[in-house]
Amino acid sequence: MTLALHPDRLFPASADVRSVARRLYALVDGLPIISPHGHTDPRWFADNKPFGNAAELLLTPDHYLFRMLCSQGIDLDELGVPRADGSVAITEPREAWRLFAANWYLFAGTPSRMWLDWVLINVFDLDVPLSAETADEIFDAINSKLAGDDFLPRALFRQFNIEVLTTTESPLDPLAHHQAIRESNWTGRVLTAYRPDPTVDPEFNGFRDSISRLGELTGEDTGSWQGYLRAHRVRREYFKSFGATSTDHGHPSCRTADLPKAEAEALFARVLGDTPSADDAELFRAQMLTEMAAMSIDDGLVMQIHPGSFRNHNAGMLHRFGRDKGFDIPSRTDYVRALKPMLDKFGMDKRLSIILFTLDESSYSRELAPLAGVYPTLKLGPSWWFHDSPEGMLRFRRMTTETAGFYNTVGFNDDTRAFLSIPARHDVARRVDCAFLAELVADHRLDEDEAAEIVVQLAYELPKRAYKLGAA
Repeated sequence: MTLALHPDRLFPASADVRSVARRLYALVDGLPIISPHGHTDPRWFADNKPFGNAAELLLTPDHYLFRMLCSQGIDLDELGVPRADGSVAITEPREAWRLFAANWYLFAGTPSRMWLDWVLINVFDLDVPLSAETADEIFDAINSKLAGDDFLPRALFRQFNIEVLTTTESPLDPLAHHQAIRESNWTGRVLTAYRPDPTVDPEFNGFRDSISRLGELTGEDTGSWQGYLRAHRVRREYFKSFGATSTDHGHPSCRTADLPKAEAEALFARVLGDTPSADDAELFRAQMLTEMAAMSIDDGLVMQIHPGSFRNHNAGMLHRFGRDKGFDIPSRTDYVRALKPMLDKFGMDKRLSIILFTLDESSYSRELAPLAGVYPTLKLGPSWWFHDSPEGMLRFRRMTTETAGFYNTVGFNDDTRAFLSIPARHDVARRVDCAFLAELVADHRLDEDEAAEIVVQLAYELPKRAYKLGAA
């Protein structure tokens, strides 16, 4: 069997509708990629050193892959996934790759299968399906290519036609890699985004130490409420100096609060105590979303909110392997009531731009689309995480378009740690949008000329505008 990608993949089965999708896709296939939110490592572009090997590049950083293997009883140690202390039980990447390849059949019908097939074909020019029998052949072929200059991170950045890519860093990050990129005079545009979670979530490991470190970095008294807020403003300006146009907030819920100053000060004192209560932790996160919205009005940073993930669901795996190891599970999320305190205060302020994401699809048509369909501050982020899939993307369009339209959404962002999957993910998103628009054309709900304009907006213009990513 030969590994190949069908040119009509993800397009409608009906010949007439498929022909419309093909014409629309031709308009966006070659457009530059706007990647305004993700978790790639800026060190790759600062150092521009060869990637190590196939396993380290494609397997061990990708929780989409190893969570599926874990579900079948394969221990993360067997895959070479680093433990929380930085050690690795299996040091031979080839063995981890062989185990992965032998279980590749598990990914049939999943987005991961589509992404990796795309990478094998379009990046590494391979036409052999991954399996136990071909594991060594593919491992060696990938490693051989990774040794060449064409596969250095900056070269791949150009090959993928990425116009701009945004990484995500903690307020405590010195941004040394971004500084190195700037000093290298490389023309690739890699920006940062402000992710304050370690310093706004009292349940985050090392919270109090992070608050102290924030004070050291800024020269502000972060033991006081006002000093703490000033410290965030200082760091946000520092991030802006490295091109940041957005913040990002990964909270368990989307709850907001607007406490009087005295109550906020008392709450801050309590969460700095030895054992803050769960209720106080939630209220503090809620207050900080509103405080961050106020800061965004002043400094212009676009605010992203990624709520609704029950993170690190298994305590034992968290202890062994640390965060972001596949044990994050979607949970029910309220938006209408949760956002009201912040929206009462800032919801009509056109200086504020908030992009809402969700892992709770039941909220698309009931809450999110109606909210974004009326508040000028709100836009809908694309299908995220578990719903970053053909079916998830199509459900998103079907459930939100009638209420929020297309122009209250922000196109697509890949939110990935897997650098090589970025063009694959964007290709999937563009194909799904073409398929959806083609259906509207075929149903005579949209003229093809208008669909042609919209598909370019979704693929390129809307994310660029929503994230304020105009000329550098």
